[in-house]
Amino acid sequence: MAVKLQTIKDIRNYIAGELSGLYPRRESLAIAGLVTEKICRSGRLVLMLRENEPLSGSSWQKRVMSYSRRLTAGEPVQYVLGETEFYNCRIRVNRNVLIPRPETEELADIVIKENRGTEARIIDFGTGSGCLAIALAVSLPAAKVTALDISAGALKLAARNAAINNAKVDFMQADLLAASLPGLPMAGIFISNPPYVRESEKMLMRSNVLDFEPGKALFVPDSDPLRFYRAILNLSIEKLTSGGMIYFEINEAMGDAMYDLLEKFRFAEIRIIKDINGKDRFAAGRKTT
Repeated sequence: MAVKLQTIKDIRNYIAGELSGLYPRRESLAIAGLVTEKICRSGRLVLMLRENEPLSGSSWQKRVMSYSRRLTAGEPVQYVLGETEFYNCRIRVNRNVLIPRPETEELADIVIKENRGTEARIIDFGTGSGCLAIALAVSLPAAKVTALDISAGALKLAARNAAINNAKVDFMQADLLAASLPGLPMAGIFISNPPYVRESEKMLMRSNVLDFEPGKALFVPDSDPLRFYRAILNLSIEKLTSGGMIYFEINEAMGDAMYDLLEKFRFAEIRIIKDINGKDRFAAGRKTT
């Protein structure tokens, strides 16, 4: 092999160098650190203490080259590694599902903090990897959690993630835009991070998102950007208990429109909540009838 890699530090620096043309220096180093932890099967602190020790064996060298090829092709590190962390849960990911974002962790945090001790049924619409449903099931153990998705591949992965995290979640395959969802239980909390990026906003997105993550889980037509929220709110008429709560992750440009939509469905205590970056990112409300 032309490249001489002998220590953990060599691996980290090599990967960061390979990524220098794709990402800012800090991000390249962060990705390199994650990959090095995976290759060496050790945590960050252990690797820091051992970074100059010679590595034994040779199988890790092939893994370094394999990971580097995929990363330099633009594949997100979470797909390369096959997993990520979400609200203290280990979540497997593949190209059937979106990579969980920090904003979605914020949504989980809001719901968990506002519903401590709840015994309500929670329904997560468009669960994908299952990250939201699993985080809620783990952090709100008295709740009953149901998660829906149209994708059989996503549900298979979500069920695996639930098992990995010892989370009790009931999974259903269903098309959220169908006229009706037979078998959907009554619930006290609805939550969803549905597709909300408008087609016209594609030009603003990184190529590694467009090239690798499932478009059906991201995009909505400009002509009807709230279609999934409206479908969930229609279901809330019969399936959300009076006084029940609804929580959405939303497009930062759609805060006013989401407020109006929740008002139209006669929700009260409506809030448009900003994320850590100060952008309108979440909508919440309470059902009044």
